[in-house]
Amino acid sequence: MNTNWIRMERLNAGERKHALREAGRIIREGGLVAFPTETVYGLGADALNAEAAAKIYKAKGRPSDNPLIIHISDVSQVYNIAKEVPETARILMKEFWPGPLTIILWKKAYVPDGTTGGLPTVAIRMPSHPVARAFIRESGRVIAAPSANTSGRPSPTMAEHVYEDMNGRIPMILDGGPVDIGIESTIIDLTGEKPIILRPGFISRAMLSQAIGPVGIDPAIVSREPEKEDIIAKAPGMKYRHYAPKGELTLIEGSREAVRDKINSLVKEKIQMGYKVGVIATDETIGSYHGNNPREGKTFAMSDPDQTGTILVEGPLCRSIGSRDHPETVAASLYRILREFDSMECDYIYSESFFEEGLGNAIMNRMLKAAGYHLISLQED
Repeated sequence: MNTNWIRMERLNAGERKHALREAGRIIREGGLVAFPTETVYGLGADALNAEAAAKIYKAKGRPSDNPLIIHISDVSQVYNIAKEVPETARILMKEFWPGPLTIILWKKAYVPDGTTGGLPTVAIRMPSHPVARAFIRESGRVIAAPSANTSGRPSPTMAEHVYEDMNGRIPMILDGGPVDIGIESTIIDLTGEKPIILRPGFISRAMLSQAIGPVGIDPAIVSREPEKEDIIAKAPGMKYRHYAPKGELTLIEGSREAVRDKINSLVKEKIQMGYKVGVIATDETIGSYHGNNPREGKTFAMSDPDQTGTILVEGPLCRSIGSRDHPETVAASLYRILREFDSMECDYIYSESFFEEGLGNAIMNRMLKAAGYHLISLQED
C-alpha cells in the first residue's frame, strides 16, 4: 500500500477541498486516514463500522480490548452515540469543546463493541484543530481514532512521526503541521455516581471541578506501579505500556542537586560500559549535565577525578524538554524528544521528574508509562 502524505499547508483552497473529499471517501469506504488534532495525530476510521475499527487495531498492533475515542465535529452527534447525556456532560461540552477533553457516557446499542473495546460505554470528544473538524465533517461520519503510532511507541506530534510508523499501513496522512498541546486529551468518566478522571491531560482536575463540582481521580493515575493486565480498561492508555522509546527510560526525582548528581553518575557508568546515553533536562537545568550543547551540537568530554590522571569519555546526548515555569512547553516536546532519542539509538535515557500538579500530573503520567514505571526516588525522609 502506498501512503499518500498530504501537506495541507502547501495547498491552495481548491486543493485542500479536494484532499478533504478524498479523505472523506476513504473513511466512507472503510479505510483509515491519519489526521492532526490539537493534542496528537489520530488514526481515524468510521466509528460505526466494526470492520473499519478493526483495521485500526491491525495497523497499530493494538490490543482489541483497548477502547477507541470517537471524534465528532458537532455537539449534536453526541446524542446519536450516547444513550443519555447528563447535565454534567452538557456543562463540560459547553465549557471545553471543541478542545482536549474526552467524556465517557453510556453508549447506544448500535455503537460497535469493536470500537468501545467490548464496553457498554463510549468515549467522545470534539477536537479543535481546523483540519480535524473539516475532515470529520467531510467524511459524514463520526471518527474512531487512537493516536496514529504503532502500539506502545511515543505518540505522534508531527506528520513525520506518523509516516515513520504508518508508511505502507494506511492510505493517507493529512499533515496539519506540529500539534499545539502534545499529549492526549483528558478523559473523564460520567457514568458513575461521581465524575472520575481516567486519564489526565491539558484540562486539569481543578478546571473540571470549577465547572461541575467535585471530581475524583482514578487511583491508577497517581500510582507509581504499573496497572494490572487483567483490569478492564475503561479508557485508552489505562492497561498497556504506552509512549515508550526504544531505549530504557528511567526517571529520577528529588532535589535539583541530588537529581543532577545521580544522573551524571548513571551516565558516566553507562558510557564507560560502551552504551549510548541520553539525558532529558529542562531549560533551567540543561547546563547541569556533561553532554551535548543542544544549540550547537558539540560533544564535550567528562573527566573522572577518582582515577589517577584523566580519563576522557564521550558525553551523553542532552536535550531540554522545555521550561519548568511553562509546563505547556514540556508537554508539547515530550513525545518528540523521546522519538529523537530513538533516532539517535540511545540505549539508556535518564530524565528529571516533574511536579505532579496541574499539567505536570499529565506529564508525569505519560513519562511513568513511557519508562515502564522505572523511577529512582532520592526524596529525603
